[in-house]
Amino acid sequence: MAHGQRKVGQDLDPILMRLPQACQSELMAVELVEEMRWGDAPACPRCGDTDVYKMQDRQTGARNTRFLWRCRGCKKQYTVRIGTIFEDSRIPMRLWCHAFWRACSSKKGVSALQIKRETGLSYKSALFMMHRIRFAMATDPNPPKLRDVVEADETFVGGKPRYKLNKSKGDWYSAKRPKWSDKTPVFAVVQRGGEVRTRVLDRVTRKNVTKALKDFVDPYSLVYTDESSCYKWMGRPWSGGHASVNHSAREYVRGDVYTNTIEGFFSLFKRGIYGTFHSVGKKHLHRYASEFEFRHNTRGLTDGERTLAAIRQAEGRRLSYLSQLHPRRNR
Repeated sequence: MAHGQRKVGQDLDPILMRLPQACQSELMAVELVEEMRWGDAPACPRCGDTDVYKMQDRQTGARNTRFLWRCRGCKKQYTVRIGTIFEDSRIPMRLWCHAFWRACSSKKGVSALQIKRETGLSYKSALFMMHRIRFAMATDPNPPKLRDVVEADETFVGGKPRYKLNKSKGDWYSAKRPKWSDKTPVFAVVQRGGEVRTRVLDRVTRKNVTKALKDFVDPYSLVYTDESSCYKWMGRPWSGGHASVNHSAREYVRGDVYTNTIEGFFSLFKRGIYGTFHSVGKKHLHRYASEFEFRHNTRGLTDGERTLAAIRQAEGRRLSYLSQLHPRRNR
């Protein structure tokens, strides 16, 4: 090879080099997830003891077909699925790896129908699997608060169209419906150069927005918003300061005051909703928001590192089918 010539594919993420093989072989998929979860120190998920070993077939010496481990401390058997979103799932681990990879590498997400076509699962199983993955991607209930310069805004998702087509005249006419009727509001805050936080609201009111801001943002941060009336309370009690731009007067930037960062996040979020998922129910919208939030917060990672981070977050989280049908019970 000539001096300075680079080998094709040498910069590929080492995790991405293993993922295609893990999506084909159940053994390699299990070993990859075990390595991602435990590293070089496997431990019993029930008692935490590190004195464990892989169970093997006595005749062939090969690994147990169920990929069982045994703990010498509590004397119990377990697999890498125990204590994660994979628990009690009969879906092969190689299909889980494929779904995690696709969800973490697709900029605007991947639909359950696409996973159904790629894996051969039923739509019901593919949808439940993707909901589990989104549940694993969700931010911890008490995340670190955003600091310094923060932008806040809200958007509305779904609902029926504001205009209807007059078939006799061939033009559109107003349906005389409220502007935001049947739409679900999503509130979000983003730290410039940092992370984003989202929350699905029942209504955009001063009370709901105030609670979300106090939960997500440090009170000494400088907050930039638009001219919405729900932010007018921030003048006195918000120690870090507050400034806004008047979008209704076509003012979008005034020095350092703008909300373009959070609007850019909303743009990608809504393109994913309308272009990939097409229709999302209100009771599941917070899961899709968590998915886009996770990808934004890990945007500095490679696709392989992002997949690794998502699988590691799957530990200690469970989502039953009943709570998936009634997501408010498991928020």
